[in-house]
Amino acid sequence: RRGAGGVPDYLRRALKYPQMDLEYTFWQMVYLCLDPKRVYKNTSYHKQTKNQWARDDPAFTVLCVCFLFVAAVAYAVAFRVSPGLFLRAVGGAVLIDFALTGVIVSSVTWAVANRYLRVSSMHGVEQEVEWMYAFDVHCNSFFPLFLLINVTQYFCLPYLLQSGFLPVFVSNTLYATAFVYYHYITFLGYSALPFLRDAVYFLYPAAIFIVLYIVSLLLGVNCTIFVINMYFSTPS
Repeated sequence: RRGAGGVPDYLRRALKYPQMDLEYTFWQMVYLCLDPKRVYKNTSYHKQTKNQWARDDPAFTVLCVCFLFVAAVAYAVAFRVSPGLFLRAVGGAVLIDFALTGVIVSSVTWAVANRYLRVSSMHGVEQEVEWMYAFDVHCNSFFPLFLLINVTQYFCLPYLLQSGFLPVFVSNTLYATAFVYYHYITFLGYSALPFLRDAVYFLYPAAIFIVLYIVSLLLGVNCTIFVINMYFSTPS
């Protein structure tokens, strides 16, 4: 079940700027960083008023895409890349990092939640996780990650690109924090649904990133340098 309206209607609304509630969207973005539980407290209210768990306003997604585009342009300008690398960086950030990854992650978590975590009701109406709600959870989790990896990293680049253990430590801690927090907000998103149990399973992948973080420190791999080289193919 993909929720009322579905994906096509959601995409049509994304082209109608006057209908977007930007003030509420910015409120959500702020509290996803400060108190993400408060954001998900509104989920049940939205279900009661709109009869769906997912947001019907695409403003959050539209703003994420716009922010990613601006960040990709800023990185491309900072590293003075060729037009080809510029297009690859911008396209990769929006189409792969956000859109494609979002669709894959949302589909996997949506399927896992519905197949393994849903509690059958003996008396009430059977409920399922809407695919659009799974995508909302991804977008919510993605925004703080974006602030850490794209924005904070950008302003710290002169230090993070240096050699030595401390730049490696700061860079890798930044990445580890971003991905662990991503899974924490994902866990909160599915915990907010009363017909799911054991949403804590969505926290388990965070352990993988903690292990990778420790290994990267031991090997001296700088995540910032690795990612910059992957996107721009320029030696630091």
